[in-house]
Amino acid sequence: MVTLSRRGLIAAATATLAAPALVRTAWAAAPPADPVAGRSLVFEDSFTRIDRSIWDAGPKAGTADPGHYGRAAFARFGGEERFDPYAIVDDPLTENGKALQISARYIGREMNIPNYWGNSEPEAQWVGGNLQTAKSDGTVMRSWRRGYFEARMIFPEHPLTWPAFWLLNDRVILQPETAVELDIVEHKGFEPKLYGTNVHEWGPPEDNHAGTGVWTTEDLTQSYNLYGMLVEGDYCATYFNRRPVIDMNTGQPAVWTLMRSGQMDAADDGFWLLLTLALRADYPFPDPLLPEHHETHMRVDNVRVYA
Repeated sequence: MVTLSRRGLIAAATATLAAPALVRTAWAAAPPADPVAGRSLVFEDSFTRIDRSIWDAGPKAGTADPGHYGRAAFARFGGEERFDPYAIVDDPLTENGKALQISARYIGREMNIPNYWGNSEPEAQWVGGNLQTAKSDGTVMRSWRRGYFEARMIFPEHPLTWPAFWLLNDRVILQPETAVELDIVEHKGFEPKLYGTNVHEWGPPEDNHAGTGVWTTEDLTQSYNLYGMLVEGDYCATYFNRRPVIDMNTGQPAVWTLMRSGQMDAADDGFWLLLTLALRADYPFPDPLLPEHHETHMRVDNVRVYA
């Protein structure tokens, strides 16, 4: 049994999303060439430590579902099943010599993690990690309605990993019908030069989805890269290494409409941050699972927001 997902594992592979029905251009037909021009740095975490006044750990904050998705349970601070996936490590490739490392480990035995569907499923007995600037009681430690959201990250090479840097709106925690999800980057560990970026507004009447795969010359498992999204008014645009991403569906810069932007403005809603290392459930479990794949890691140099 391999079930449960982030809205059905996003319903389809990110690289093969159909052209969305609701796509408009903004910024005079193209997003800004430099997403930080004219903006000020309003938030930065360079991860010399994990600041618990900013970040919470564990299942995705919300009330609509248990908050675990894919093949891994998301550990709380202190870890699960004697494994703690969160660490600050030395890394000479980062700007300050330190990195946030989020790991995933195959436990391979019966687990006892609250509200996790896969405790008794051998293929789902993984512990992964999720850090977020919100809590399931509705508390939001950091969020912004507009701005340029960016993380510098390196991803694992692995047959199942599904790391992501993404945003959710504040109200979705207690009012799931308001959901606005911005996936700045989602990566599959077996596709070193391809990632996905998406927008999802879940549920009627505004149900709205757009996304594209992004081919790169860089190996995303071998080097740090910048993944960003600019959110302004009714629109968002996605960037790789601060260059506008081209939407595979249109051949134009990836600029997508936010149908719920008016609702967000009226409710003083914003977007909070998530850094996640999950395991995909829509691909066959490796047979055998090689020893080197029993544990894997992603790293984050920094997260920044410009507004």
